[in-house]
Amino acid sequence: MVAMTQLRVGERAKIVDLSQVSNLVKRRLLDMGVTEGTEICLKCTMPLGGPFMIENYGQCVGIRRNEAKNIQVKPL
Repeated sequence: MVAMTQLRVGERAKIVDLSQVSNLVKRRLLDMGVTEGTEICLKCTMPLGGPFMIENYGQCVGIRRNEAKNIQVKPL
């Protein structure tokens, strides 16, 4: 397991742990279909400490860098 921030652009991973993410952010991720066990692809990282853009079931979702470092993933 690694933090989402350690993925490279274009790399696929499965989300394995969301327990360190705040409840508000976790709820918003759940509403967008991002749950433990979901396969994601890192599409791009924004410059200057900006968000990570991940693709999940064909939709792109932006996640703050501070939140992404609390999401544990398993690279595929």
